[in-house]
Amino acid sequence: MSSPSVLPIVATWDGTPAAPGEHATVALSLTAEGLRVSVDAPHHHDPRPAAAPGPTWALWEHEVVELFVLGAEEAYTELELGPHGHHLLLRLAGRRIVVDRLLPVEATWTDAGERWRVEAILPHALLPPTPWRLNAYAIHGVGASRRYLAWTPVPGAEPDFHRLSCFREVPGLSTD
Repeated sequence: MSSPSVLPIVATWDGTPAAPGEHATVALSLTAEGLRVSVDAPHHHDPRPAAAPGPTWALWEHEVVELFVLGAEEAYTELELGPHGHHLLLRLAGRRIVVDRLLPVEATWTDAGERWRVEAILPHALLPPTPWRLNAYAIHGVGASRRYLAWTPVPGAEPDFHRLSCFREVPGLSTD
């Protein structure tokens, strides 16, 4: 297993520093099974999805932490994890072109009151070929108080997490 690479989510989507109470982290490490994703995020207690825990479409409309893993030719994997056991795993073949959706996720959630944590595995078969570029996001709030945070800013007129040109390489995260 590789030592973890940590993606601190400490700014809004456009790069404005976020309040410390909003900060989340996504730690990544390679294992024999795939990419281990460890999320640590504040619990904002937003309304939970109406669906039972498990694969949930439109999870991005709720409190969530997201990880995008981009490979060659704009192939990428998107993992969304919410604090209540909901998840969304997508594979895309080009910007916003979903080829697999609602895939199962092997994960364990922990609710620690004001923070929530999840450990998940993205199997190698669901990841694009290396080298990878990544971005991670945290979303919370309802209505006008909705907040969009990013590890790497995605500047523009509004938040768009599929701005693939804004993704970055993560030193130390390689299968080589």
